[in-house]
Parts: sequence; structure tokens; C-alpha cells
Amino acid sequence: MFTYTVQQEGLTIEQLLRENWRLGKKIVHELRMAKAITLQDGTPAIWKEPLAIGTLLKFDFTSSPSSYQPVAQCEVTIRYEDEHCLIVSKPKGMSTHPNDANDTDTCMNHVMAHIKQNGGSYAEHVHRLDQGTKGLLLVAKHPIAKSIFDRMIEEKTIIRKYAAEVQGNLRTDTGVINEPIGKDRHHNTRRVVSTSGQHAVTHYEVVQRFKNSCIVHVVLETGRTHQIRVHMAHLGHPIIGDTLYNARQTATNDYELHAIQLEFHHPFTHEHIIIIDK
Repeated sequence: MFTYTVQQEGLTIEQLLRENWRLGKKIVHELRMAKAITLQDGTPAIWKEPLAIGTLLKFDFTSSPSSYQPVAQCEVTIRYEDEHCLIVSKPKGMSTHPNDANDTDTCMNHVMAHIKQNGGSYAEHVHRLDQGTKGLLLVAKHPIAKSIFDRMIEEKTIIRKYAAEVQGNLRTDTGVINEPIGKDRHHNTRRVVSTSGQHAVTHYEVVQRFKNSCIVHVVLETGRTHQIRVHMAHLGHPIIGDTLYNARQTATNDYELHAIQLEFHHPFTHEHIIIIDK
């Protein structure tokens, strides 16, 4: 299913899985039972044997296929892909994933078309984007990658940068919004800053100022529903066109929020990955 080149002299498979990748007990047990890890020549790997730098390990195991029904042809742009993940540019107006059985034209349905065309059966999004938000979405191509990327999101080592035009001019060029976000009891889809909500932290930087608005770049430390939209509105500077959060309406009756950059240290190739959406 994928290969991994050992980067550390004397590393054992046991250490790689439990200490470096910090995989859960269940997935480690499943890999052991399936004899899923072999050397380059197909010889079963000995889990507690120290390995030399450059040793190629092959991981071959059966995972449950993802449930997304593929569309006829993938029509989302793929910005990056390797054995472990892909990064797509989700269009505005498209949901990240299906919300019911009839929802079959989401970003993940398009991703699955690409995966199936290339002989795969597994793809799971690591984070999500609101339907009205366009831009970069990280997708894991096997369960080990999903587990590691999920942890990286929790530990804030995947940096997600967004761009938005907001109403008015923020007083400071940079700032941090540290306000919990919860559901609005009076509106099904809205979120609000609430003392009983979930911890949420947003960093912003003003990159361009106009007479009645400004362009901000935003980095998420957490990933709450509508986080950027709620936090900017809380400051009194909602994203232009975001009428759900009391912004003025635009000619397109839409708002512009763009996930412009993903940055992380790749846990398998050890490259520093920076992908920018245009």
C-alpha cells in the first residue's frame, strides 16, 4: 500500500509505530496480526530488530474502503499528491463531504473518483471547509496517514492560512482572537462566541487596507465550525457578504473566504510541505 524509508539509525519498527508515529494500540495490533510490514525483498520484518538508515519498509494491509460514492469524473483540482495524502482545491459552493445519502456531488465524492481511477479505495478528509469557503483541503490516502494527520491537527503542527476581505478597518495590524465558540440557541446554523462554547483561537494579520474594508490573512490554531466567520464578526468586522453574521450583502449574495495555504512537516517523507492555492 505504501513504502517508508528509515531515517534514523537503529530504529525498530516497534519504535517507529509507537514512538515516532504514536499510533494507537488497535492499529498497531492490526498491523502486527496482518504481518503487514515487510522488507524490500518481501521478507517479513522483525519488529524489535534495529534497522539501518535507508532501509525500505513496505506496508501492505487491507483497510475498510471509504463510503463516498465516486462521481463519473473528478473535477476538483489536485494541488499535491503522494502515496500518503493529497491536497485538493475545493471550489466555493461545494460541501466537503456528504451529509446524507442523496448528497453525492461533494468534494470527497470527486476525490474518490480520482482514488478509484488510480486503483485505490480509501480517502478521508483530515479537516473540513465550509460550503461557501474555497481552497485547500488535506485528504489522507490510508488509515495510518489519517491517524497521524489527525494528531497533527490536534497538536497544531499543520498550519492552515486563509484570506478574507472584512468590513471596516481593524485597529491593529495583527492580533489573536481567543474566544470560545458554541451553537446559537436561536438559529440552527449560526455559531456564536459563548462562555460555554469550545476553545477557539484565531490569529490574523492585515495585509491590505481600503477605505471601507481590509484584506486579512488568518491562521487557525483550532478548527471550530465557522470559526473565522464568528471571530471576525465578534470583532465587529464580519467577512463582506457573510449575511449569516450580519455583514452587508454583495451582488453575488456570497462571501469570500479562501483557504490559501497548507504547511506541515511530512511525517513519512520528512519534507517541509508548503502548498499555496491560487
